[in-house]
Amino acid sequence: MSLFPLLIVCSLLLAAVMIVATAAGAVSIPYWSTVKIVLNQLPFVELDGWDAAHETIILNIRLPRMLVAALVGAALGISGAVMQGLFRNPMADPGIIGVSSGGALGAVVAIYLGFSYLHYLLVPAAAFLGAMATSFLVYLLATRRGRTQMATLLLAGIAVSSFLGASSSLILSVSSENVMREILFWMMGGLASRGWGHVSMILLPILIGAVILFCHARHLNILLLGDETASTLGIHAQRTRQVLLAFTSLLTGVAVSVSGIIAFVGLIVPHIARILIGPDHRLLLPASGFGGAIFLIAADTFARLAVAPAELQVGIVTSFVGAPFFLYLLRKSKKADFL
Repeated sequence: MSLFPLLIVCSLLLAAVMIVATAAGAVSIPYWSTVKIVLNQLPFVELDGWDAAHETIILNIRLPRMLVAALVGAALGISGAVMQGLFRNPMADPGIIGVSSGGALGAVVAIYLGFSYLHYLLVPAAAFLGAMATSFLVYLLATRRGRTQMATLLLAGIAVSSFLGASSSLILSVSSENVMREILFWMMGGLASRGWGHVSMILLPILIGAVILFCHARHLNILLLGDETASTLGIHAQRTRQVLLAFTSLLTGVAVSVSGIIAFVGLIVPHIARILIGPDHRLLLPASGFGGAIFLIAADTFARLAVAPAELQVGIVTSFVGAPFFLYLLRKSKKADFL
């Protein structure tokens, strides 16, 4: 499949899932009314014929939450595909170099200090700073004389993740009951109460990061052939890896900052996409982005409806779905093809 048909198919699937997710909830809204309410927000479009209460529910509650789910899912899917390519390992995921643990510690510190009561965007901002600081630290630890070994990067990421995880647990253990509950809910991963402020916060960084990674998809393909081949074809392997790692960390950090730690999206989705369309990253990256968005929107919709009027954390849903399915994939395929 070429790129254009792939984008058309994925866009149609994503649009369908978005309509269903926006219409579904404790108050069921007809699909056609949902479509009209959303289209009516576009310039030069004037439609009518729906309940005013439905418009309030869609525009103020469901639509921004669904857009956050789509952006976070896309960011995790793309990041996972890049990480699996860089490490040549289908077990790699966006948090493999400690970005997720750094984001978690940033959020835990912010919640413990009471920042969440000052402004609703302070916790996401702290999580993002923690994620990016961790990425920079791991990269420094793994770099010697201007060269970064991927195996060293992986080991440094594991060590730093363990230390940061222990730090988060320490803060959790000395927190009050209310703060402990807030921290636990954040660490389980969720999208409740996400609004237009969160959409505005993550939209531009995710779009910029995704576009830059797409532009390096061909370079990532060549890196899989080895550094000597890359040099022969005019690709600076070390510099290309730096760019890929930097913008993958950006996407992961931004995603973690508004959603908490959501497991398996960046692990499962790229793996499935690779099975369906092959290892060419020019197709794999957009497919993983769309797939991540679709998967997380579907998981969040299930989280909202499964135990209504209460709500599950979406991180629980993705883990329950992702873990058994990934074990099934491991049983079916003993070896992942990257070339």
